[in-house]
Amino acid sequence: MSAPNHTKSAALQNIGTSSSKTFGLTMAGSWRDRRFPARSPASFRFSPSSSLFYLILVLLAIFTVALFLSQRQISAVDRDPLPHTAHFQASEEQLWGSSLGYGYHPCVKPTSRYSVPQDLGRYITVRSNGGLNQMRTGISDMVAVARLMNATLVIPQLDKRSFWQDSSTFEDIFDEAYFIESLKGDVQVVRGLPKELESVPRARKHFTSWSGAGYYEEMARIFKDYKVIHVPKSDSRLANNDLPLDIQRLRCRTLYQALRFATPIETLGKKLVARLRSKGRYIALHLRYEKDMLSFTGCTYGLTNQEAEELKAMRENTNHWKLKDINSMEQRYGGLCPLTPKEVGIFLKALGYPKSTWIYLAAGEIYGGDTYIADLRSQFPNLVTKEMLVQKKELEKFTKHASQAAALDYIISVESDVFVPSYTGNMARAVEGHRRFLGHRKTINPDRKGLVELFDLIEKGEMEDGPQLSSLVSQMHKYRQGTPRKRYGSLPGSKGRARLRTEESFYENPLPECICLSKKH
Repeated sequence: MSAPNHTKSAALQNIGTSSSKTFGLTMAGSWRDRRFPARSPASFRFSPSSSLFYLILVLLAIFTVALFLSQRQISAVDRDPLPHTAHFQASEEQLWGSSLGYGYHPCVKPTSRYSVPQDLGRYITVRSNGGLNQMRTGISDMVAVARLMNATLVIPQLDKRSFWQDSSTFEDIFDEAYFIESLKGDVQVVRGLPKELESVPRARKHFTSWSGAGYYEEMARIFKDYKVIHVPKSDSRLANNDLPLDIQRLRCRTLYQALRFATPIETLGKKLVARLRSKGRYIALHLRYEKDMLSFTGCTYGLTNQEAEELKAMRENTNHWKLKDINSMEQRYGGLCPLTPKEVGIFLKALGYPKSTWIYLAAGEIYGGDTYIADLRSQFPNLVTKEMLVQKKELEKFTKHASQAAALDYIISVESDVFVPSYTGNMARAVEGHRRFLGHRKTINPDRKGLVELFDLIEKGEMEDGPQLSSLVSQMHKYRQGTPRKRYGSLPGSKGRARLRTEESFYENPLPECICLSKKH
């Protein structure tokens, strides 16, 4: 993200020499510290009578004057780092954004080359793994895989063994009949295998992550020996890029249309949105500060020693978490930790949101409970959860089903005026992509690495929570608010299959395949 990094670097240089001591985004050196190697005139070995010698002298003189003037300008900036921020105030447009969609609109219709699927007696069964949004994107991938392999998809089994221990079935969370009907022209979907195939041997196949169309067309050869292929993991089975346009659009039709939530979830979700709307505009804050997240990332900043040890013990006792020894401070300065509730409050205030702003907390159980939430609530007292917006009986059937409760948070987040995730993750990516699909609704992605530097300056007393901070934070996030752009590719220097892991997720930004610019624009 070159644009935001450039803006951020320029802004941080204006803080003064104090910021050069901070971690995370330390520059190679400020402009005043950069030196050009001195070269002796004798090293040029020109005769004094040579015209080239005099030309070089003239050029050196011009360079010296330019350097002198630039140093004077930089010194002036250092003396008055932010001369125009004394009365910083964000406008309504800056706070809440535009609802015009920038002229972009969803485009998911099949091309003229798209054909109706054939029934060849091939079947794919799937166990979707992970939390709600990991399962949703995984199911969307498997619909596309079934299309590529010309197979019938059996309604996926949902994950009941993960951290959430949710016993919900597919029809508990999604409108199963609508899912089958809406995909009729794309893939045949059935509730179960035909009786004659229930007991036949199945090919158990772990498909390779981020695979292309050619891989699955080759995998279809398995059907020569088996009628049924069982897929034990569904997440990230398809590449983000370089797939046929019709396959990419099928993924979008599945995720944004076919995977409609079950009626009880949809009904309550819309009620909660209406209750929030009755109070005015609102921010949906996806606060990743649950115990498992902090333990997995090794982030213990701001916690007690006892809490840090508890999280370490949890990480060491979770077998499928491969990384055990984590340096918490390195994680934080690298921007790899969720923002704390207190930091989120400072961040939103610096962006210009008033204390009266309504904030919906889309989150699981916050680690430390009210102890840490109090820091955020003190800055934004209109902080509410779904439990505060409903009567107890309305929420009863969802309380013991984490995925169903997460579906409510998803609906409220997609429909919010502004969405702010405190950390990246499956829900943050899915919500951002859905909001882009619906018209690039405002989504603010905190630059955690840059913000940590500013938070540390405040903690050291080298910066105040005021106009200067607001200006820096606003500049830092000018290009991090969900405006239209094409999906990012792999990071520079990444090679082989490892590069695929660094690509931006298709579901985080389905432009250009599923989002088009209106002709009138």
